Amino acid sequence: MNTSKKYRLFILFLATGIFLTSCRKEKVYVFGVDDVTVTQPGAEKPNIKTDEEFISIAYSDLFGTNISQSELGELSLSYVSFGDKRAVIDWIILNFLNDPAADVPTDAEMRADVNLFVNNTFRKFLVRDPNEFETWWISNQIENDTDMTPEVVYYTFMTSNEYRFY
Repeated sequence: MNTSKKYRLFILFLATGIFLTSCRKEKVYVFGVDDVTVTQPGAEKPNIKTDEEFISIAYSDLFGTNISQSELGELSLSYVSFGDKRAVIDWIILNFLNDPAADVPTDAEMRADVNLFVNNTFRKFLVRDPNEFETWWISNQIENDTDMTPEVVYYTFMTSNEYRFY
């Protein structure tokens, strides 16, 4: 057999092999997996607090009493008149937390029973119990960071998106 015929025969076998192997129907695999609905804790809070509700609830959560109408009016005016709502929320929460009359536990009280502090903080601000991961993560942050104060934890909760909803 001459080289040209061998080359043609090789090309023919190669083309036939490619044609036969490339036209296979893909197998379909079906896995028996049940549908699972995953929700975030607090996701069932569909209503956003109004400006006045937010300020009133934040004040009540920190001071254990209702805010006066005059103070609510002043803070609401500041809130409405400023363009960046997040900046005003930060300012309001920081002022509340820096007030000596605010009911914020001491660092020693927080560190005496970190899990209890975390559970109480969730109930106080988010009106729910934390899941195991949330308890572990926040407790771990508090235990491993000596700069983490109750004010920082409270600030984090009160400026969270979940706190804005009920």
